[in-house]
Amino acid sequence: MVDFAIKGARIFDGETEHRHSAILIENGEIFSIVDEDKAPNDCEIISLDGGILVPGFIDLQVNGGGGVLFNDQRNVEALKTICEAHIKFGTTALLPTLITDKPDVTSQAIQAGIMAVSNQIPGMLGIHLEGPHLSVPKRGAHEETLVRKMTSNDLYELITAKQSLPVMLTTVATESVSNDQISALNEAGIIVSLGHSNASYNEARSAAAAGATCVTHLFNGMSGFNHRDPGLAGAALNTGGLYAGLIADYIHVDPAAISIALKAKEGPGKIFLVTDAMSTIGTDMTSFTLNGRVINRSNGMLTLENGGLAGADIDMISTVKNMIKIVGFEEAIRMASLYPAQAIGCDDKMGHLKTGALANIVHLSDDHDVEHVWINGSTQWKKMS
Repeated sequence: MVDFAIKGARIFDGETEHRHSAILIENGEIFSIVDEDKAPNDCEIISLDGGILVPGFIDLQVNGGGGVLFNDQRNVEALKTICEAHIKFGTTALLPTLITDKPDVTSQAIQAGIMAVSNQIPGMLGIHLEGPHLSVPKRGAHEETLVRKMTSNDLYELITAKQSLPVMLTTVATESVSNDQISALNEAGIIVSLGHSNASYNEARSAAAAGATCVTHLFNGMSGFNHRDPGLAGAALNTGGLYAGLIADYIHVDPAAISIALKAKEGPGKIFLVTDAMSTIGTDMTSFTLNGRVINRSNGMLTLENGGLAGADIDMISTVKNMIKIVGFEEAIRMASLYPAQAIGCDDKMGHLKTGALANIVHLSDDHDVEHVWINGSTQWKKMS
């Protein structure tokens, strides 16, 4: 039996726009999209005043939000706060991301992620470990003394953790993780993403052949495109099996470079949006610390004292709005929903509003502001009128 129906807004299901239609929800999933006048009379009807319903956004790289940084607070309550901070910006599923830290901190973060998933925290998808197995020259804001090569114990811990997590993603550099280790991670169901690496084009392609399926924040923290060695950036664009995250704040990557990359990307792997958000999202914080170093917030940027970027100060709907200017509305929505779902193998249930998908729905105004957010058919946030 249908639990409720939503009508009064256009519906973009991830592929097609429906007008004068209603979306039917049953047991937390999409039952169907029907003509508005065919919505059942024996269920709750939510009537909207215009705007458009879209699939919930999926963010695979979230370091913090709501004043909480995952590195600093590794518990279920902290993860709940992070998820809640991003829901109001349309993110219905995310991967809390741990930046390179000490082994005991990593272990605590993994256990917190397992507990948060077990407790069914709304929006909690799994975890992303960004490091510590990176390249020192391309470490960016990651603390140099904490970067290290992957050991057999590290490998065992990750593979064991994946057994209790629906989604686990780890960013690694070819300099610190062997192709055999990448293969083992991939076989265990862990998403291996190449990043913070000086890998050559051939080294990156070799890692992809071994089982890496993703690239972390395209162009940032990696060997760039050069006509004699296309580097990791070139491999990301020219390798069909690789998906690539993109920080579209117009600071990390110039809009022209974004446009060029989208034209150049070899499929079926797609470029998808990430925020790389820090604890500042949803707050008026002007600074915070990471591994004992002060990071300042100013003019839409988060910077270390040396001026280097340290994460991003942007939410997902702002990222989508930026991308609408480059690729148009529908493709921008897919980059924030369908493509990240495909990157982690969850597109059977997420990233679209077709029959059988989870009822993770965002209502946007005609100006593309977030008005209402449902996760698994339950209201998680609604703009006050």
